[in-house]
Amino acid sequence: MMMQNWILPEYIEDILPPDAHRIEIMRRRALDLFRAHGYDLVLPPLIEHVESLRSGTGQDMDLMTFKLVDQMSGRLLGIRADITPQVARIDAQLLNRPGVARLCYAGSVLHTLPLGLTRTREPLQIGADIYGHAGIESDIEIQRLMLDVLSKLEVHKIHLDLGHVGVFRSIAQLSNISGELESELFRALQSKDIAGISELVAPLGKEIRDALCLLPELYGGKEVLELAKKHLSGFPGALDAIADLAAVASELAEHVPDLSFDLAELRGYHYHSGMVFAVYADGCPNAVALGGRYDEVGSAFGRARPATGFSMDLREISSLLPPLADEACIHAPHSKDPDLLNAIAMLRDEGRRVVVDLPGHDEEPGKRLVSRAGKWVIE
Repeated sequence: MMMQNWILPEYIEDILPPDAHRIEIMRRRALDLFRAHGYDLVLPPLIEHVESLRSGTGQDMDLMTFKLVDQMSGRLLGIRADITPQVARIDAQLLNRPGVARLCYAGSVLHTLPLGLTRTREPLQIGADIYGHAGIESDIEIQRLMLDVLSKLEVHKIHLDLGHVGVFRSIAQLSNISGELESELFRALQSKDIAGISELVAPLGKEIRDALCLLPELYGGKEVLELAKKHLSGFPGALDAIADLAAVASELAEHVPDLSFDLAELRGYHYHSGMVFAVYADGCPNAVALGGRYDEVGSAFGRARPATGFSMDLREISSLLPPLADEACIHAPHSKDPDLLNAIAMLRDEGRRVVVDLPGHDEEPGKRLVSRAGKWVIE
């Protein structure tokens, strides 16, 4: 029975060496790249008032959030399930910068349920966001940065999937459908349930019916955009969204040759406001990076700001990479010899791992610092 007390909750696990070291290397590489591109690091708290965490994110995020009562105030607190809303709050309430703000972050989040059978409930989320710019130039910048980070983390053979919630949203707005029907259509489109969509849109006008039934089929290469322009010409908002997708794809073509479009992709429909994107990699059934435009989230914090960004889970990305060989330590005797201490310091400055053996223990096998002809050398 005592042994069971040490069993971790389901979908929660320790990270052991050398995996923990590799994840930390990945985190540093990503943050250094963000900084080189002008992104400022913020570190939001792990826990906040639950109203702040779920502001502007919809019901799905609320269901993913662990909640508890604050013993100091009696208010309901939440453990963050996503850092992005916290960064939006920081931009809107604390920094309050004029013009464009570029922010990045890294930290653990906690989910009430795993997002998949192979997913952890404690992802190590890292990402970047641009605030204050509504044009596709910021969408292009944030997606290029995402692709650069994945390359820096040695994730290759990737596929980029682009969508735009503005396509469905423009059709829904012109049809004046009810909020309930819109939610049902959203679920049917996400599952590509063509029969269900046909049944739901039966009472609507022909142009609306045809447009909504076509969306699940608008998946593939550049030909999808041409088909969409031809059949959705009566919806100006959809045409604008399609033009943005074409422009972004043209800019990113040399960065990621494997690119496709999905105009029925409504992931985070109540959260995102424009272009959405996902990156997939060989060997992983889940997206290794997700992002999009979320212009409406900042209004929940009193300052509506255009915003776009992406995030990824370093723990999942690390699992895709080949095992990391743990670098063997160099052992040194326990001594106050100044030459030895100087040699140890120089090796550590070079990034080498040096362990000073403690008295009373047998010497461990491996490389050692030994004195030869008055000098300390590695043998």
